[in-house]
Amino acid sequence: MGYSYDHENIFAKILRGEIPNDTVYEDDFALAFRDIQPQAPAHVLVIPKGPYVTYDHFANEATDAEIIGYTRAIGKVCALLGVAPGHEGAGYRAIANSGNDGVQEVPHLHVHILAGRPLGRMLQRAD
Repeated sequence: MGYSYDHENIFAKILRGEIPNDTVYEDDFALAFRDIQPQAPAHVLVIPKGPYVTYDHFANEATDAEIIGYTRAIGKVCALLGVAPGHEGAGYRAIANSGNDGVQEVPHLHVHILAGRPLGRMLQRAD
């Protein structure tokens, strides 16, 4: 499948420094920042610096260095937030919404890290 990346999406503008953000972590491969409409006490978005639309797009087309760097950035963000298991009351949810049915709002890969309270079940069965 061909992916068409929109270089004018809000995350592309954040990466170019055109829109401010509350940065939590940044390296050569990723930028992590607080969500402006948090759904949990800790709600951070981790985005790759490359032009990838969805997780499968990233997994299929990113370089090995990008995949490793982005994955490690997610781990570093969890450690910085103190939500990685092993901390008192820790735990988190990592979500990457993709496409229409996944309710993806911004066409740039992003993983939501949500933590800071019990999050409940993610989905209910649709019998």
